Amino acid sequence: MRAWILYSALRVGVFLVLFALLFALTTTIGVQPAWLIAAVVAALLALCISYIFFRGLRERVALDIAAARAAPAKSGEDEEVEDRAGSA
Repeated sequence: MRAWILYSALRVGVFLVLFALLFALTTTIGVQPAWLIAAVVAALLALCISYIFFRGLRERVALDIAAARAAPAKSGEDEEVEDRAGSA
């Protein structure tokens, strides 16, 4: 599995779990608007958790992005046609 898919899925999963717990808590306490407070707090907590615990995955994603950017672009047939049309 690609690193960015796993990293993204873990981050979304952590957010959803935290959001569900916090929404249930804020609804029980009676805080309004419960969904907004739960979403903001869940997003901040998920960010902190992913920053602390998912370092290895985040580094793999960064290396994959750097490698993709460093790879030379493949010249395709459509690019050659455009080049010929532009020079004519």
